[in-house]
Amino acid sequence: MIELHYFPSNASFAPHLLLEEMGVPFTLRQVDRANGEHKSPAYLKLNPNGLIPTLVDGELVVYETAAILMHLADAHPGFAPAPGTPGRAHYYQWMVWLTNTLQAMLIHYFYPERMAPDAAGVKARAEAQVGPMLDQLDAELARHGGPWFLGEHYTAVDPLVFMLCRWTRMHARPARARPALGAYLARVRERPATRRVVEREGLGEPVY
Repeated sequence: MIELHYFPSNASFAPHLLLEEMGVPFTLRQVDRANGEHKSPAYLKLNPNGLIPTLVDGELVVYETAAILMHLADAHPGFAPAPGTPGRAHYYQWMVWLTNTLQAMLIHYFYPERMAPDAAGVKARAEAQVGPMLDQLDAELARHGGPWFLGEHYTAVDPLVFMLCRWTRMHARPARARPALGAYLARVRERPATRRVVEREGLGEPVY
């Protein structure tokens, strides 16, 4: 049985969403962040970074959101382009870009005090840096015109795009304000799996 260690509205949202889309059996294990469970010895044995999410798949333990998504897509075919194809190369490209570029900058936005004493300045600069990244997502969707981020098929990339765009919902110009990206986010939001996960995690409006 797959077990996802999660916390509502955290980076576990994307793998939670993909698991729901896949329809495979899984259980949720909510980490008690308020009492520091993610820094406890027991949790650190699973994930030495003390971060959420962590996936336990039988004897296998995987952490890092993008790695979890790619593992699930490989273990349950139908959510990634075939290996060796141009589509697969773009799948890798966007998975790495989303986690290494957009998500990394959003972490500076949410935790500016980690970077410098001038937390307000760091936060403002991070939001300014995120804007062109969202423009890049919007341009990619407009370029191919498909309903999902890689084109005609919903893949493991889509939960990650949706989650990270959700994290901009309180920005002065959030992801939803861009034409192609806003329409795409609305389509993802209306998928039955998304609706179930949003309800299960108790996410309020605006969801994205």
